[in-house]
Amino acid sequence: MNINKIHHVAIICSDYEVSKDFYTNILGFEIVAEVYREERRSYKLDLKVNDTYQIELFSFPNPPKRPTNPEALGLRHLAFEVDNIQSAVEELLEKGIEVEDIRVDPFTDKKFTFFPDPDGLPLELYEK
Repeated sequence: MNINKIHHVAIICSDYEVSKDFYTNILGFEIVAEVYREERRSYKLDLKVNDTYQIELFSFPNPPKRPTNPEALGLRHLAFEVDNIQSAVEELLEKGIEVEDIRVDPFTDKKFTFFPDPDGLPLELYEK
């Protein structure tokens, strides 16, 4: 597996408008895209961090406290970009790491999957 870089950081917030104001007006991140997902009653705000990184800000109704549920309040997951997701998944499986099925993002058509770190933090592989 050859991890190229961190692709994005996703954060679930408790108050979408307050967090949106903070990240855009206080910290100055540029809005790349904003989508409301009716089926999940959830906003997804893509914020540009320089030209290399992106923050995804999510809202969900009544997110549970966590450290394990990826739909909970706080840091959602840390994503790593890879050239070939299938190869990376096979490498993780060979090392005894449980990996979710590969999915396809309906907005970007990119392949991705999740696996936990030793403490259960959701980590993502995202195909370049």
